[in-house]
Amino acid sequence: MFPARFAPVLFALILSGIMSFIVSGIATVSALGFVPDFIGLWILTWAKSWACAFPTAYFVGPFTRRIVARLTATP
Repeated sequence: MFPARFAPVLFALILSGIMSFIVSGIATVSALGFVPDFIGLWILTWAKSWACAFPTAYFVGPFTRRIVARLTATP
């Protein structure tokens, strides 16, 4: 179990991993179709995407939360 102070990093890591996995799969099949080495190409594309997605999610997350807080009503 991780200490609570790591929650923002873990959130960004998991969210960016899942999202980049899905998006890279869609992009790979759209660009290449189901070629014989599709899985290998997808994993390579995912690794590159995740390397970009994680820092983006981590650093943009607080800004996004502030925007959402301004756009939503508090109870």
